[in-house]
Amino acid sequence: MILTRRVLNSVIVAAAIAAFTSFVPASANTAVPFSANAFKAAQMAGDPILVEIHADWCPTCKAQKPILDKLTADPKFKELKIFRVDFDSMKPVVKQFGAQMQSTLIVFKGLAEQGRSVGDTKETSISALLNKSL
Repeated sequence: MILTRRVLNSVIVAAAIAAFTSFVPASANTAVPFSANAFKAAQMAGDPILVEIHADWCPTCKAQKPILDKLTADPKFKELKIFRVDFDSMKPVVKQFGAQMQSTLIVFKGLAEQGRSVGDTKETSISALLNKSL
């Protein structure tokens, strides 16, 4: 009887884990805080890069997040390096990138900037922007 309960409990736990993981994106890239050294290393390696000029209080940035999460979960973006620049606390970096406001997305392919958008919340155009980094 005890063995049967253990087996049953194991099956229930395994089923719960399997059900939960099916709702989690496969391997969504996550943004890391901007670091000049990490950014330069990614550029020198020729990596595809997304720089997000972001503010926690920004409603447009909040609208961009689920779109970026969905798009970057696509396996074609598995090598994409995502750097988040805090608009309020990293003003010199914001200025370095020539950003005028938060919700600015900038893509690079190695050393070269490939494109940017400001205030965009359309999945199709954000996808097209990310594709420029590949």
